[in-house]
Amino acid sequence: MELSDNGKAFIQGFEKLALSAYPDQGGVWTAGWGHTGPDVGPTTVCTIAQADTWFDEDTQATVDELNQTVTAPLTQNQFDALVSFGFNVGDEAEAKSTLIKYVNAGDYTDADAQFVRWDHVGKNVSAGLLKRRQAEAALFNNNSSSSA
Repeated sequence: MELSDNGKAFIQGFEKLALSAYPDQGGVWTAGWGHTGPDVGPTTVCTIAQADTWFDEDTQATVDELNQTVTAPLTQNQFDALVSFGFNVGDEAEAKSTLIKYVNAGDYTDADAQFVRWDHVGKNVSAGLLKRRQAEAALFNNNSSSSA
């Protein structure tokens, strides 16, 4: 599967477009549409075009990981919700998560309940992450069609 245009818009609705790097809630240097990594530090700046390129590369990495990790059938909305989740928490964390274990078991109800368990920064609940996780769970449970 691939990330739909609606899925891209969903993720970008939660990510802050930043043309200059900033430390996120966890202290990780971030630029563009939530781009992190060794190429981002306190002096990193980018253009909108670079931010869009990073976003496409970063989300494609999550898409590729999900296509290898998830074995159960998914709707487009479920896939988009999982891409948003993985983009935010990291592909490795998502791949090892109980959320994915439930998805692969076809237990979508228990999978849905796992989203909100990922609402902390350190030991503290983040209102922003809780809002995002609730939205991801709602998208995951939305059975209407999503255009690609």
